[in-house]
Amino acid sequence: MRYLLAVNGTLMRGLELNQNLVGNGAVFVKETETAPEYRVWTINDVHPAMIRTPGEGGAVALEVWEVPAAALADILSKEPAGLTVGKVALADGSEVLGVLGEPFLVEGQREITEFGGWRGYLARKERMAP
Repeated sequence: MRYLLAVNGTLMRGLELNQNLVGNGAVFVKETETAPEYRVWTINDVHPAMIRTPGEGGAVALEVWEVPAAALADILSKEPAGLTVGKVALADGSEVLGVLGEPFLVEGQREITEFGGWRGYLARKERMAP
């Protein structure tokens, strides 16, 4: 059995923790966005945390991966503290498992929803760097 898993941060292709997916036999499926009801924060500029906020927020860019059921626990156990798995509503109306942040994690952190996701935020940071 395999599950679809939406990732919105360092598990994405080319980023720091992507090997946690690839090394566990996960297969990239597609780039997409969430339904327009999520907000995302940078957690100390190390990784993002996304929270569903129905009625507010925006669409967040993410990747969907097909993950072997046996590997799901290993992948998620290597995620930073405060990140969890839940259902994520995608722009096409479907729902898949996805990495979400617990509300306590974003307290006092910078919201980056306006950048459309982690990659957008990183690109902006890079353009602003001296």
